Amino acid sequence: MSDQDQNPKPSCCHHHPEPAPPKKTCCGGHHHDPAVVAAATARYFCPMCAGVESNKPGDCPKCGMRLERNPSFREPKIWTCPMHPEIQQDHPGACPKCGMDLEPMAGSAGDEEAAEIRSLRRRFWTALALTVPVFLLAMQAMVPGLHLDRFVSPTVSGWLEWLFATPVILWVGAPFFARGWRSIVHRSPNMFTLILLGVGSAYTFSVVALIAPGIFPDSLRHEGTVGLYFEAAALITTLVLLGQWIEARARLQTGRAIEELLSLSAKTAHRLRADGSEEDVPLEVLNKGDRLRVRPGEKVPIDGVIVDGSSALDESMLTGEPLPVQRSSGDRVIGATVNQTGSFVMEAQAVGDETLLAQIVRMVAEAQRSRAPIQRLVDVVAGWFVPAVVVAAILTFIVWSTFGPAPALAYAIVNAVAVLIIACPCALGLATPMSIMVGVGRGARQGILVKNAEALERAEKITHLIVDKTGTLTEGKPQVVEVIAAHDVPVPDLLKRAASVENASEHPLARAVVERARRDKVSLPEVANFESITGEGVSALVEGEMVYVGKRSLVEHHGASVTLELSKQAEQLQKEAKTVIWVAQENRLLGLLAIADPVKESSRHALDTLHAMGVTVIMATGDNPHTAAAVAQALGIDLFHAEMSPEGKHALVEQLRSEGHRVAMTGDGINDAPALAAADLGIAMGTGTDVAIESAGITLVHGDLRGIASALRLSRATLRNIRQNLFFAFVYNGLGVPIAAGALYPIFGLLLSPMIAGAAMAFSSVSVITNSLRLRRMRI
Repeated sequence: MSDQDQNPKPSCCHHHPEPAPPKKTCCGGHHHDPAVVAAATARYFCPMCAGVESNKPGDCPKCGMRLERNPSFREPKIWTCPMHPEIQQDHPGACPKCGMDLEPMAGSAGDEEAAEIRSLRRRFWTALALTVPVFLLAMQAMVPGLHLDRFVSPTVSGWLEWLFATPVILWVGAPFFARGWRSIVHRSPNMFTLILLGVGSAYTFSVVALIAPGIFPDSLRHEGTVGLYFEAAALITTLVLLGQWIEARARLQTGRAIEELLSLSAKTAHRLRADGSEEDVPLEVLNKGDRLRVRPGEKVPIDGVIVDGSSALDESMLTGEPLPVQRSSGDRVIGATVNQTGSFVMEAQAVGDETLLAQIVRMVAEAQRSRAPIQRLVDVVAGWFVPAVVVAAILTFIVWSTFGPAPALAYAIVNAVAVLIIACPCALGLATPMSIMVGVGRGARQGILVKNAEALERAEKITHLIVDKTGTLTEGKPQVVEVIAAHDVPVPDLLKRAASVENASEHPLARAVVERARRDKVSLPEVANFESITGEGVSALVEGEMVYVGKRSLVEHHGASVTLELSKQAEQLQKEAKTVIWVAQENRLLGLLAIADPVKESSRHALDTLHAMGVTVIMATGDNPHTAAAVAQALGIDLFHAEMSPEGKHALVEQLRSEGHRVAMTGDGINDAPALAAADLGIAMGTGTDVAIESAGITLVHGDLRGIASALRLSRATLRNIRQNLFFAFVYNGLGVPIAAGALYPIFGLLLSPMIAGAAMAFSSVSVITNSLRLRRMRI
């Protein structure tokens, strides 16, 4: 028997009788090639060209740039045996061959950028080693003390230049010329088209001049010989390689935001078994409802709710809030936050792509790939840029060959090549997307999630900001501070009926009523026919009778009469910035509840910041005018609107926009969605509903005025950075092309060497990326 027959390969799942092919994964009884699965989930996109995506790495067919990997699309994790690598499956376990625990395979997708950088570095040093001899042979007359002509004749020197330059051009620079050729085939001229034309022309001319110099006219000869440009072709290629290497390293930094977010998550969790014991499991195998223990110093594995214990959590990595937050039983915890002091048991509520961190990563990735409206101008210019440069090079050749000094054709060739080489459409193309990528990533690390580049651009122009009171200006943790029952109504009876109805509502004020009932140990009966009456309150059938909870107008509409004494008490409470909720059973008034929501300490400072930025802040709340006025007076808000319904907020947005203002609207509930969508910019609080977040252009993980001010600063800094990049790119190309064509020669007698033009071109895009990276360090 052969060795293969003696050691048959086991199946990837124990219930499969047949052997599993090597390099396959087992997934629910189906076999998948890891390469195929990875290709289905990995996504690559061009940062310059909208809509160019691929499921495998490579170059953009339009602009020739290396495609960027979208790190939010992660390859499925594969577990393998360290002893028998042919054993692979999509879940952890024991090796069926040797019994060892399987280990997760290291994905290769994350190493692609590093591999590209290593390849460019290797090619650059190779090119440099070969280019130095070419340069010394060609420029020996300009190097003091170097007299190679004593040992090497001009003919031999020419062949040696060819010998060293050819590998640089045809091997080291082959990727550039391949991209240039593809751009011609696809009729999408780009930077590599110009490199192909410029370097290719210089190299081809030099080869022909070396082999058959007699075919050239006297106008191309200098002191009887035809000039060779091997050193220009080789040095330009080497400089372009250097620029690409530095650019690749810089681009790697622009996309680090998502990688940093992904690295925040825990790798394993302590899952509690039914018998109370613990097991350490990877996050991939967790399910909703699993109970997990989190110890001090550990990261919260996934999103969930605390069911036992309490602790202080550091949520700064997701919210930007530096101070720890106290969490106890019943509170929601977010995956990737750090448990600081106590130990607690939590129940998993969101796993996999449902977690807040996964949603943040997905939102950031989509925003980084989106295109800002300012990009449209760049796209128009870029479409005509390369043809215009080619035309400029042709005109340069014609003018110099016709009017230039002897040797006229030599000057014409050199200057035409310089025009082709110095032009850099990449600097224009990268100006906007690089700033967007870095700015969006910077915001994500501060808890500011930008939906797309258009939202970021709109935020810069905001003049008016409409804010809600609860949760934005106030703590968002209201408490029932007074329970005032009507005559002959027991306080527990009032609380029971109010809390029973509010128990079916998700409004923060409703939660406060329910919490007060639980604290007073009031039992809550089941309700039926629950209804939320927009802008008024809620109602439900409690123990056979309708109970109404909400505004005074709601209970009076259903026949309840408010006494003068209760009316005066309510008015006084409202002057103290307390919200009054009326309760009625059928047409009988039961009493009222006073709810206080303390103003955030940060609100006044944030308001001062927004005013300094020239933003008018308007408070629009559903609360009564007395409470709204008290909060507005405490915070120094001049404009406020009370008792605002969702329709009223929507109408307020439309009115301000009709007056020519740029309006931002904040909200956290379903009733805010219409106004969020109508505003120039919707800002959703991360603690709000999915509908509000979907309607908004910016989401704040930690929702308060400080986050809004930071979001506006982020927008202004990013757009300012974009304009700096565009100014540099336009000025660089606008001045570089004429100078390369010889515009300074008639006045100053100066010409731009193609080698200097190559260096300038190589570093122009690097300068744009470097300027964009400054956004990573800005304070927002």
